[in-house]
Formats: sequence, structure tokens, C-alpha cells
Amino acid sequence: MNTTITTAAVPAGAEPAVPGRAPLRIGNLVLDSPVVLAPMAGITNTAFRRMCREYGAGLYVTEMVTSRALVERTPTSMRIIHHEPYETPRSVQLYGVDPVTVGQAVRMLVEEDRADHIDLNFGCPVPKVTRKGGGAALPWKLDLFTAIVRTAVAEASRGDIPLTVKMRKGIDADHLTYLEAGRIARDAGVASVALHARTAADFYSGRADWDAIARLKDELGDTVPVLGNGDIFAAEDALEMMRTTGCDGVVIGRGCQGRPWLFGDLAAALNGLDFRHRPSLGEVADAVYRHGTYLVEHFEEEFRGVRDLRKHMAWYFKGYAIGGDARRALAMVSSLAELREILSGLDREAPYPGADAEGTRGRAGRPKRPVLPERWLESRRVDEQRSRELHEAELDVSGG
Repeated sequence: MNTTITTAAVPAGAEPAVPGRAPLRIGNLVLDSPVVLAPMAGITNTAFRRMCREYGAGLYVTEMVTSRALVERTPTSMRIIHHEPYETPRSVQLYGVDPVTVGQAVRMLVEEDRADHIDLNFGCPVPKVTRKGGGAALPWKLDLFTAIVRTAVAEASRGDIPLTVKMRKGIDADHLTYLEAGRIARDAGVASVALHARTAADFYSGRADWDAIARLKDELGDTVPVLGNGDIFAAEDALEMMRTTGCDGVVIGRGCQGRPWLFGDLAAALNGLDFRHRPSLGEVADAVYRHGTYLVEHFEEEFRGVRDLRKHMAWYFKGYAIGGDARRALAMVSSLAELREILSGLDREAPYPGADAEGTRGRAGRPKRPVLPERWLESRRVDEQRSRELHEAELDVSGG
């Protein structure tokens, strides 16, 4: 079944800001706005995806879910992959280190009609993932990477579901994997390849290496869409990435934290329009309250939903002069009524603060030595002992 996502109506005469840009096709999905929301743990749940959808078109991916947890149907994993009826297409990202388990998880999603798009994570730099050989560590083992991708593509194809991969440049500057992994994924039949232009060692520090995205695009050409990720904090950043690298689309992560309207800006920019969201403090307050109500619906518990909203406060109000007392109160809010009262005390007419509200979001961290399984870098292949260890690692990862 073909699924088309359309952006807001574009005025007659508007020209694409990226010359020659056509709708992005990922398998049977056609994205008029070539923008993908990057999975972020604890962030991209149904509530946040709903906020982003209200502002613009794109492909909105769930939080990463472990394949073993999904096969075991843990409550957390089932909540992660839940989509509301208005969420079309439904996109799920899987992480796993065992081809059999990943294949079982993909088969479950396909046979039970739980997804319209499946993405495999080979880019996570978090130690609890890489120490098991997963995430950004996994493509180093070429045979394991190949087996997982081929198995997942085969299972997804049973339901005509496009399967994609997201990865990093490699483990560190001396152990790059993205060009080989890109070729393997393309040859296995993936529908697109996304590259976060940092290594696992970079974590989120420094500047993303957009030249690596250009090299991957040159390597793969037009055989499969290539999406770029890293340091897109404004619509203009996306335009610049697509112009300079030739990539077919962009993946947005930290840049949209506290700014779900960034997707509207991107849709406008990519269609050659000058419109950008510059919300007043009152508009931000309204968005925060709406986000809170969506979180309460998602968790089906008011305190839990509002507590989850706390982490978003600094991002939403970045650059706005709301005072220390209000910031502290918002960081400790415990009910919708309390949230409404705090927000009502803000100066709703305060204008958009400009540059102070722009730029990086969240903590970039520092470069760090990746945590890997013992002797992981000694070989590009997985021996029988390592294969057993990886299977056992899957058994341990069951928290969703």
C-alpha cells in the first residue's frame, strides 16, 4: 500500500529551495517533506511525535526499542511501538545484535501490522548499547552487520514494508565503517541509509562531519536515498546540508527539542518559502501545556505525564526571559493545574528572543573512548564464541 505524506499547501509559484529536489521515496512511502524525526530515548514518544506532526510533515520514528524486548512483548516495548490512529505512516526503530532475534522482531511488526516503516539502529553511542556490541559498534563486524540487515530486509519484504538503516561514521577516527556499511546495506535491499556524521567516540561533541555525508552520497549515488544527520538546528542548516552534501533528506534529532515547530520551518524552507515560526512567549506556553496534556494521555497518569514534561522545559524556554523562580517551578511541576497556573504568570506578549533561542539543544558532552566488548576490534568477523556471547547479550536487553 502506498502512503503519501503531504506538507501544508504551498502557494502557486513557490520553487523548491534545493534545485532539482523531488519527493523523497523510501520504499512505498513518498515524503513531500524529506525530513525524518530521529528516535530519541525518553523524547520521541507518541506525545512528542503528535506535537511535531501538528506543525509539519515528515516521517516520525518511535523511540528505539530492543528486538528482544519486543519479541518478549514487555509492557514498555509495546508502549514504545504503540501508534495512535492519526499516526500515518507508523515508523518503528529497532536495535539488536542477534540476526535471529532481529528477524523475529521484524516479522512480528509485519505480521501483526504494527508498522509501515522499520529502521535499524547502528548509530547509538551509549555505553550500555556499545558494550554489548550494538549500536555504532556493530558495523565493525561486517559479517554480523550483513546478516542482521539481510535478515531484516527479507522479513520486512514479506509485508512490503520498507526497511532502512541509521548509522554513525564508525567507532572512532581509526575505525570508520560507514562506507562499507552503506554498500552492504544498499546491496541487501534497504530503502534508505541515514548517516549521523560523527563517530561513537565523538558522542555529540564538536561539529558533525558533513563531508562524510557527501562521501557516502558519492559512494552510493542514486542507488539508494542517503539522509544526513548532525547539527541541524534551523531550517537553514537543513538547506545547507542538502546543498553541500547532495543528500536526499535530513534527520532531525536534538534540534527539535523544545521546538516541534522546526518541522514546519523545514517544510517551508524546502519549498522555497521565507516563513519561519518565531513564537511569542504566549505561543510557547500554549505549546508546553498542550504537550503536557498529550503526555498525560500517553502515560494514562497525570503525575507521570507532567513529570515527564519537566525535561522539556529548558528546551522550550531557551532564550526567553521568564525568571529563575518560574524556571524552578516548571522544573518541579506535578499537575496540569499547577502547570497552567505557572504558565499564566508569564508575559504572553514577550516576543521571540531571536538568536538566544537558537542553536544547540541538550548536552553535547565530550569525546570519550567507546565502551566495547573485550577484543572487539581485533577482527572484523564474529567467531563462534562471540556469536554465543552476543546471543546472551540479547537475552539481557529486555527493558524496552
